[in-house]
Amino acid sequence: MTRLFAGTPFDIPPTCDRCGELEEACKCPPPAHEYLPAEKQTAKVFTERRKNKRVMTIVKDLDPEETDLSKLLSVLKSAIGAGGSLQENQIEIQGDHLARVQEKLKSIGYRVR
Repeated sequence: MTRLFAGTPFDIPPTCDRCGELEEACKCPPPAHEYLPAEKQTAKVFTERRKNKRVMTIVKDLDPEETDLSKLLSVLKSAIGAGGSLQENQIEIQGDHLARVQEKLKSIGYRVR
């Protein structure tokens, strides 16, 4: 008895497009993710007062699929000298740093509203 798909493209095991090895044996690194350039993105920046009168600067409306939010967070934290975190696809910086965050985002190339 012969195989059902013998001699067809379904019978040939899949190979890597870059090195030609079988996919199981391929050691090629995964392709790098291409992000949307900063010039084509608009960020909304505002301050928010939390409990105990603490103020947070929030950066939102950036698509997490098109932006490396963790890298942007580290750039903003080091430029401003404040702590912050990434919460639900928005960047939160501790303190009232609205003008400084807007200035830094504009220097990187983001449109700010």
